[in-house]
Amino acid sequence: MKAARWYNVKDVRVEEVPEPQVKDDGVKIKIKWCGICGSDLHEYLAGPIFIPVGQPHPLSGEQAPVIMGHEFSGEVVETGKDVTNVKPGDRVVVEPILACGTCPACKSGKYHLCPSLGFHGLAGGGGGFAEYTTFAARFVHKIPDSLSYEKAALIEPMSVALHSLQVGHFEIGQSAIVTGAGPIGLATVECLKAAGAKQVIMIQRKSIRQEYALRSGADVVLDPNTCDVVSEIRRLTGGIGADMAFETTGSEQCYHLALDALRFDATLVVTSIWEDGIQFNPNAIVMTEKKIVGSICYNNDFPATIAMMSDGRIKADGYITKRIALDDIVTEGFDTLTGPAKKAQVKIIVTPDSSLL
Repeated sequence: MKAARWYNVKDVRVEEVPEPQVKDDGVKIKIKWCGICGSDLHEYLAGPIFIPVGQPHPLSGEQAPVIMGHEFSGEVVETGKDVTNVKPGDRVVVEPILACGTCPACKSGKYHLCPSLGFHGLAGGGGGFAEYTTFAARFVHKIPDSLSYEKAALIEPMSVALHSLQVGHFEIGQSAIVTGAGPIGLATVECLKAAGAKQVIMIQRKSIRQEYALRSGADVVLDPNTCDVVSEIRRLTGGIGADMAFETTGSEQCYHLALDALRFDATLVVTSIWEDGIQFNPNAIVMTEKKIVGSICYNNDFPATIAMMSDGRIKADGYITKRIALDDIVTEGFDTLTGPAKKAQVKIIVTPDSSLL
């Protein structure tokens, strides 16, 4: 079968690989659509970050080159003898987590904080940029017929956003800042509006992404190049500052703007993956008792996300900006999302099945 494999920085190759074999507790899935994630772009431009190089991942037993892709939907074509939750013909998505199941974090139910954490499509063992993949049945979720395969490929990034609200203990009626109108930023806006946010303020430089932010539900979009963002957010929030902020860019400037624009005793949730460290003065939180908390992926969030997308609370309309074939993933996918036209894109989804294009 065809699959896109990461070899090194800016070295992703579509090539023939053996079709995966299902295990007793596993499910084999025919891929319909798979989204290109910001994590994939980090690996493409500056990896390895999550991809194991030099020694095998402790759970997958594999190292680069690895098949990429972790935001995917598909149809079950085969199940192992121990699988009871899905059957051939079911429409599904995969929660692409590799966790050991035996460490204190896993035993406490926080499998997403496993010290051996890996992701299907990054850590080896297969991925969604392929014709088929296999994965443990416990992380395979059925989707209703009312949810298209295309939109179902957005469940993974939407779950990242929904989880960040839970980590930050967001409450109905609060105001929130979101930095960056990329895929996770826009997903965070949608989840905030669906969860009852009073006011959502997006920080985004001038580009078409400002329009995307408004379309996703942001009430205000502020450009740090044209206004004093902190002063404007204080004005919009009665002189106090916002109740919560979500940093999704990996930008030091946005990190500081979001933190400074919060009210006292508020929370900054950092969802972004960082390529480098930043300068930070702890007095920014000592004198105000603000809180900074990290949020990684998801933890039992897929069922809620599937329900909210199925009933329309999370619409994700216009989120998909381009559909491409697996054969074109480098030129039409990675190069587009890292080149001069990247601001025009939100989510590019990839299919190995040309009949879907």
